[in-house]
Amino acid sequence: MCGIAGFLTCDPLDESTAVPRLRAMCDSLERRGPDDAGYWVDAPAGVALGHRRLSIVDLSEFGHQPMTSACGRYVIVYNGEIYNAEDLRRNLDSVSGPSNWRGHSDTEVLLAAIVRWGIEETLNKAYGMFAFALWDRQQRVLTLGRDALGEKPLYYAWLGNTFVFGSELKALRQHPAFSNVEIDRDALTLYMRYCSIPAPHTIYAGVHKLLPGALATVRPAHADVTVRKYWNLEDLVLRGRADPFTGTEEEAVTQLDGVLREVLKDQMIADVPLGAFLSGGIDSSTVVALMQAQSARPIQTFSIGFDQAGFNEATHARSIARHLGTDHHELYVTPAHALRVVPQLPLIYDEPFADSSQIPTFLVSQMCRRHVTVGLSGDGGDEMFGGYNRHVAAQGLWDKLSRVPLPARTLTARCVRGLGAKRLDRMAAPLLGIMPQSYRHTQFGEKLLKLADAMSAEGLEASYERLTSAFDAPEQIVLGGGPRVAARSAANGLPADLSNAERMMYLDAIRYLPTDILAKVDRAAMHVSLETRVPFLDRRVVEFAWRLPLAMKVNKGVGKIVLRRLLDRYVPRQLSERPKHGFSVPIASWLRHDLREWASDLLSGDRLRREGYLNEPAIRKMWEQHLAGTHDWHTRLWAVLMFEAWMDANRSIDTKTLDLLDAST
Repeated sequence: MCGIAGFLTCDPLDESTAVPRLRAMCDSLERRGPDDAGYWVDAPAGVALGHRRLSIVDLSEFGHQPMTSACGRYVIVYNGEIYNAEDLRRNLDSVSGPSNWRGHSDTEVLLAAIVRWGIEETLNKAYGMFAFALWDRQQRVLTLGRDALGEKPLYYAWLGNTFVFGSELKALRQHPAFSNVEIDRDALTLYMRYCSIPAPHTIYAGVHKLLPGALATVRPAHADVTVRKYWNLEDLVLRGRADPFTGTEEEAVTQLDGVLREVLKDQMIADVPLGAFLSGGIDSSTVVALMQAQSARPIQTFSIGFDQAGFNEATHARSIARHLGTDHHELYVTPAHALRVVPQLPLIYDEPFADSSQIPTFLVSQMCRRHVTVGLSGDGGDEMFGGYNRHVAAQGLWDKLSRVPLPARTLTARCVRGLGAKRLDRMAAPLLGIMPQSYRHTQFGEKLLKLADAMSAEGLEASYERLTSAFDAPEQIVLGGGPRVAARSAANGLPADLSNAERMMYLDAIRYLPTDILAKVDRAAMHVSLETRVPFLDRRVVEFAWRLPLAMKVNKGVGKIVLRRLLDRYVPRQLSERPKHGFSVPIASWLRHDLREWASDLLSGDRLRREGYLNEPAIRKMWEQHLAGTHDWHTRLWAVLMFEAWMDANRSIDTKTLDLLDAST
């Protein structure tokens, strides 16, 4: 895995200043690529491309970037892995005759494929994760590309007459043209809703994330950017409905076993040590089981635990690892670990990001990197196979709720919220004690409160927004922020007969997955120079998943049916059958105790009023209620705290802030 950066101007470059600027941009990404650096500048054309390399496949000089195509027309900087590169190489040799390959890197294959087939056809043939910038020397056009599901990041902006791009925002900030960029209050409002900022927005006005499955064409002669999608999940859903899987459940399990084995065979190719994250859940356990089944020696596995009841999954992971015979490593996270990690979070995530599982994600990545250079994860299994509680609930619950008048639902939701999470936990304890193990949900009260929020929504997509939002009305928290949502109704083009559960899976795949899950893992792992690979998001798996009928994913109150049956072939049911837990951390408790002093400083009333971004009285009230134990506001407070910590790391007050402050005095 690597980091890429560069810029393009409407006028010729002065090479004596262009190279140092390019070097500074790339050096900010050193953790993404500590093994090598490369720079390419065409001063008359006004283009500069830079690369930081983490050597994974072809460790020789023949994998060095920027790389020029054999014909000399294209120059590329590329971050990612094309898992079927060898198949594409053989295909190219069969249609064009044996090529004089310089090395065996996937970058060289990607370039040769683009020369032969063009960009879009190549990307539709390639299975992988990537972000790249391709300069066409003949047409004088720069093309940026990002993988289908959004595993790898790519940022870009026109700043005056300079176009800049990079794997992370920190690279863009190194360019002098970035000095006048301001915080986007509408994007900050989105952040307070989702705890992350969805593409194409970023925390900065005029700076964008490239959408997953998109290409951006940049023409310096016109100083514009044209973005188009080369891949849409919506199209894949439609194809899946047109060609559904018609076999039995057992046949589906066998076929999924074959698809995942093929994908893992490709993803286990590396010229460096490789391992896997293991939480003990269905997804990561399935990945590890199939990896171990194809390996002649024990796979190295890594898990995180907590001493606090209700948050520890390490014992489950240890049991799975023992059964499969992996070489297992684990770390128990304490508040002291969190205190050491928290100050680094703004530097790791580069823009405000508030999924609190970022802490254990970073710690497990750090532990993993001490032993291996590549780690496989089980991310994506929930989105593809119906693993979230909201998918299970949507299967029948929303159909029933929608028949209840909205005023009645709203009143019921208000009553449930009035009880609070702790009281709901106490009330549910006797019932949970007699229920089957797989139904004994942890943090039951919090989940019921989320469900109450969803109950008072007018429709399915509004319900989804409630379930995935920290603040339901973030415009009341952000001063000068608008109530804008991420996009138009994302489910408009889906088939009318698609179930509510499938619609939620779709929304999770295009929103929550790239904006939260994949961003979290990429930044945490890349900060310690660890490449992560996500087998469930290989297009072969995604395509198969969307051909399956809903009953093979969610049925009778249980999710991930076909994955559970697959894991049964490798792991005894009693080791894997347990309720959905998630990679959660005891932030609520930490904020009241070990992190209290740190949080109190960031939530200082004087500080919030001076900055002028957030509603200080509302935040002060939440903080006081949380400390008193009358409410649990840890999700909302963590969002505020991560923004304030990011502000400390990137201190700036824009002119709009000063205008608002003047107007209030």
